[in-house]
Amino acid sequence: MHFSSTAFAAGGEIPAKHTCQGPDVSPPFAIGEIPAGTKSLALIADDPDAPDPAAPKMTWVHWVLYNIGPQTKALAEAVAAHALPGALEGLNDWKATGYRGPCPPIGKHRYFFKLCALDVILPDLHKPTKAALEKAMHGHVLAHAEWMGVYQKK
Repeated sequence: MHFSSTAFAAGGEIPAKHTCQGPDVSPPFAIGEIPAGTKSLALIADDPDAPDPAAPKMTWVHWVLYNIGPQTKALAEAVAAHALPGALEGLNDWKATGYRGPCPPIGKHRYFFKLCALDVILPDLHKPTKAALEKAMHGHVLAHAEWMGVYQKK
């Protein structure tokens, strides 16, 4: 499975427009080579370096999106779930739906955008947390791809 962004290189700096120091819109992504039998896609974006990369204590969740159609070839910049037929949103760690970009309190953090191909269309999980979505996906992941970027406040 292929998953990449034209906004930043793999391991590169995430542009400010996709962070709290800009308009805070989601980056664009390209999706390809979806495995046969895929019924839906799920996306989780998180930061394992919170709050301080020198002493991480938790993984901070920035975006939870699921039931993305397997025919989807791209996620546009600033994509909204309602623009993706059938897609549903989960809760980020701000207890809200939708994308919230990097806003690290200290240091340079890594941000992982993880895409999973699933062999099912999940039921409406009613704004699940990352943990609830991962539990629902268990045993249904056909393939996984990720794109990582870094960000440090200026």
